[in-house]
Amino acid sequence: MKKSLVALAVLAAAGAASAQSSVTLFGIVDASVGHISGSNGGASRTYMGNSGLNSSRLGFRGVEDLGGGLAASFWLEGALGNDDGTAGQLGTGGFDFRRRSTVSLSGNFGEVRLGRDLTPTHHNDDVFSPFGTVGVGANVVFTALNSASGFAANPNQVRASNSIGYFLPSNLGGFYGQAMYALAENTTGTTTAAQQLAGRSGQYAGGRVGYANGPLDVALAYGESKGATNAASLAFTNPEVRTLNLGASYDFGMVKLFGELSDVRFEQAFTTIASREDKQRGYLLGAQAPIGAGVIKIAYSAVKRDQEAFGNDPKAAKLALGYVHNLSKRTALYTTVARQTSKNGYALGLAAGGSGTAITGLTTGGDAKNSVTGYEFGVRHAF
Repeated sequence: MKKSLVALAVLAAAGAASAQSSVTLFGIVDASVGHISGSNGGASRTYMGNSGLNSSRLGFRGVEDLGGGLAASFWLEGALGNDDGTAGQLGTGGFDFRRRSTVSLSGNFGEVRLGRDLTPTHHNDDVFSPFGTVGVGANVVFTALNSASGFAANPNQVRASNSIGYFLPSNLGGFYGQAMYALAENTTGTTTAAQQLAGRSGQYAGGRVGYANGPLDVALAYGESKGATNAASLAFTNPEVRTLNLGASYDFGMVKLFGELSDVRFEQAFTTIASREDKQRGYLLGAQAPIGAGVIKIAYSAVKRDQEAFGNDPKAAKLALGYVHNLSKRTALYTTVARQTSKNGYALGLAAGGSGTAITGLTTGGDAKNSVTGYEFGVRHAF
């Protein structure tokens, strides 16, 4: 009898513990067949890619109820290259959790989140575009910044490591917001200005505020990335990248409209010529409309670079059209076609789903014009 009572007590305790905490395995497997071809005698490429509609991923997340409205949670998520079995776009030597790796505490005060996470300024590029930032239809405002052509690559454009984040609580009548500060983790105490700048490499600070209520969603974001990575083709050191963007969407039911404005400034200290500030301004207009079990998408996005140290101002624009057919809540078939044009020597490749950026024999310099066309057919399954 005593043994039975002890067994029942153990089972009851285990049931209580399991009710207070949970761990979920989740992911997306997205595969597509695509083709990209360039103008001016450029090469073409047919490929199988991943992440044409949504980024392929595998993750684990969990939450524990600590009582009194307080909860602890973790999120570990890594990229999958399911087209060839590799670790995906972010992987370097095997599967990792570079998409997101955070631990957090949340309650009535909001949420405090520590680790590697998406930056506030990236959300507007992704959320306020019908195609997000993946596949051939990806927002060109994002893909132009993600290319190091003529500018420094920004390691904190999408995610920041060693970050401290705060999110407002969700009960503010539709208002939302977040703030992030990422540590550089470099040695300090150096004497020269160049060494001091290098010591800040990787540092990020930014924030985002927005309002979402019913069909309307609008958000403003700003971020500063210190000491971004040098571009090997240009002799500058320790650039700073400042990003300001505004995005909005409105769902009329029959059609949902999207828009974004972006202003990015690069301050770079050259070793061979005077310091300069370069600017990139861009915008996106898009829409998506449900039709039966599917959704039609269309977007036009454009960027212009104001290069202070050079005579020309490169420009690029993209028109994308797509269709997603939902076979279920988890599985969808999709197709996207996009044409991207550029001028004033802007050799910007067309992003491909999970296959990197394709530079297909494009002409650089002077008044050169280029065009790139791409399409993808794929299937996406979420679990």
